[in-house]
Amino acid sequence: IVTNNHVVEGADEITVSLPDDRVYEATIVGRDPLTDLAVIKIEEVDLPIIPFGNSGDLQPGEFVIAIGNALGLEGGPTVTVGVVSALGRSIRIPSGATLQDLIQTDAAINPGNSGGPLINLKGEVIGINTAIANPDQAQGIGFAISTPTIIPIIADLVENGRVVRAQLGILGQTLNPILAQRLGLPPETSGVLTTDISRGSGADEAGIRSGDVIIRFEDDEISTIPELQYNIWARPVGDTVEVTILRNGEEMTLTAILGERPPES
Repeated sequence: IVTNNHVVEGADEITVSLPDDRVYEATIVGRDPLTDLAVIKIEEVDLPIIPFGNSGDLQPGEFVIAIGNALGLEGGPTVTVGVVSALGRSIRIPSGATLQDLIQTDAAINPGNSGGPLINLKGEVIGINTAIANPDQAQGIGFAISTPTIIPIIADLVENGRVVRAQLGILGQTLNPILAQRLGLPPETSGVLTTDISRGSGADEAGIRSGDVIIRFEDDEISTIPELQYNIWARPVGDTVEVTILRNGEEMTLTAILGERPPES
């Protein structure tokens, strides 16, 4: 059973209730705080399932359906309908992680919807409802994790109990105009300023130094830390990649081998 990490994180006991009033104790198969996804398991067979669709095929304006236990109201799940408002959104969640490639919808999502499916009119899951915008500032802005993120993450959780991610081996910060000017770069320069390099990491072996500005990862322009992380995590451990940097104002391309990121707690 797929749900959100924040639904089960820190739980001493997890129960799953089915529509026919059967109740089961569940165990956690694996959690991934960085994508706010989790897989849990109950001991039962021949339960109905709903297939995943491809949220990459979505277009703004398409109708979608959200299902979940909104506000924990008695009488079973709540169903709401709306449209896809936007695609490819990024938001920062309370854990500090930045969720990428989210579906924005105006289908009403409330506390209790977390972990529930966002469904297209074919009856396919095209997202997992995960967050809403601050209700004091906005209305009708909810977010769901898209299937290109969900499918590989849950496959890793089922197989390994955790997500195996690549890492370059740097600490850094998103470049801003003030930092750029201090480095003697035009203020409009975008990229990630490296502030520390892990000894023996792929970045270290490639010759990346503290103070370098990463501006491109393979063929993708890099403007922010989340963009760099997203590109790294999309690749397998051991992959060889080209990283383009600015050093003392000069552009150079280095080749790095991605290592394995330590597991998240």
